[in-house]
Amino acid sequence: MSDMTISFCVLAGVVVLFVSNLIPVELVAIGAALTLYATDVLTLDETIGGFGDSSVVFIATLFVVSEGLDATGVTAWAGQQMMNRVGDSRTRLMVVMMLLVAVLTALISVNGAVAALLPMVAVLAVRLGRAPSQLLMPLAFAAHAGSMLALTGTPVSVIVSEALENAGADGFEYFEFALVGVPLLVCTIAVVVLFGERLLPTRTPKSIPPDLSEHARLLVQHYTIDDRVIEDHLPPTLITRDYGIAEVVIAPRSAAIGSPVFPGMVTDDGDLVVLAIERKGEALQAKEATLAAGDTLLLQGRWTALDARIETDPELLAVDAPAAIRRQAIPLGVGAKRAIVILVAMVVALATGMIPPVVVGLLAAGALVLFRVLSVEQAYRSISWTTVVLVGAMISMSVAMRNSGAAERVAEELIGAVGDSSPYVLASGLFLITAVLGQLISNMATALIVIPIALSAAAETDVSARPLLMTVNVAAAAALLTPVATPVNLMVMGPGGYRFGDYWKLGLPLLVVFYVIAVFLVPVFWPY
Repeated sequence: MSDMTISFCVLAGVVVLFVSNLIPVELVAIGAALTLYATDVLTLDETIGGFGDSSVVFIATLFVVSEGLDATGVTAWAGQQMMNRVGDSRTRLMVVMMLLVAVLTALISVNGAVAALLPMVAVLAVRLGRAPSQLLMPLAFAAHAGSMLALTGTPVSVIVSEALENAGADGFEYFEFALVGVPLLVCTIAVVVLFGERLLPTRTPKSIPPDLSEHARLLVQHYTIDDRVIEDHLPPTLITRDYGIAEVVIAPRSAAIGSPVFPGMVTDDGDLVVLAIERKGEALQAKEATLAAGDTLLLQGRWTALDARIETDPELLAVDAPAAIRRQAIPLGVGAKRAIVILVAMVVALATGMIPPVVVGLLAAGALVLFRVLSVEQAYRSISWTTVVLVGAMISMSVAMRNSGAAERVAEELIGAVGDSSPYVLASGLFLITAVLGQLISNMATALIVIPIALSAAAETDVSARPLLMTVNVAAAAALLTPVATPVNLMVMGPGGYRFGDYWKLGLPLLVVFYVIAVFLVPVFWPY
């Protein structure tokens, strides 16, 4: 069996397993790479080389930068600014919300922007008497459009830019994507504003993400806190930039069961104060009580101390994670200014193009840890290892498609199908392949499959690879028809109360918009 046939067989297996969702995508991608190695299609270096690829490292650093902005309350502040300005106007709400998520996406990635704003948008919908289903899908789709505003918007842009460099051309500049990203975003907003209300369901979900912005007030109302405890231990308010609170439950079989406790008690390490104790919904105000399983404690202390206690003590179950409370309740918290400065420096460095993107990303991630915006542990936890493993392993699939001649064969078949017609028809074919696969499997995996085909097609037809790769990039962002197309589509499904068949109704007209821009506007800026 030839290397080309093996590559096609492995690719078919990958697509089937991705669509069936029977095996985790990371294992599918790794399995594909190992199969290509076992069948001698790839050498060992080619098989594992993707994990050391500069694009993979750069993508990982973007997750750290995103966490730095989120952990310090920068994204929460941006969301609150939106909530303060939209008023009761649906049009103003849609425009401001979609612009905000698009700008955040361009800077910190699709997943980070939607995850940061989703709770606030869901709560805002309830406050304004609107169904969350009318807002959350536009939030996700605007993030897809916003991913085309800058290099850092989506890993696909990073992959496409590096593919150009590997082909011997100059990669795309940092803001070059905005030439199509801005029209894409404007048209997406226009479609949602004009037709979204009719194309989106009006449905109330079973649950929405919690609104923790007024968490301190809620806990004060719920718990009975002794006046002496307030006088002796509490700052001006329960929650400040430095100090916070956490509601914890004593786990079954906890070693703390049977220990003495009382309001105002300071923990052994001296970092936390017990403000109040409840058992079965009743306050325990005795001078001293004995802890039992299921007792609830209200703890107060520095945010760092709360984080450390919750993370290291499995016998205390947090009702709401201190980090989640801090991000919503304290916009522009400790480290926010440093995070913003580092972000701006990163954007400027990437925009100038004087330093390789991977070096800029590593410097930014390192600076966030060095200047104590994030701990090393937070930086590691922030990275989506699914994304890193998926991209790293699928690069080997892309290499196999190129080296075995499989990509060239597909390109020849595509060129044969479109004949001697214009490159616009070729671009249409590439868009169709990418868009269809992108509804079923990861758009990153799709891009890695289609990129070598686009490069081969460009060489066969003697046209520039630049517009064809940009077409693939836009098509990969058009993953709008199913909830499984991208993580953010799935992210809004529960809070929005969506069903599988809800996505295509708004997604299809937007897909047409993406097609028109990818096929007809892209060559205006990057001629064939």
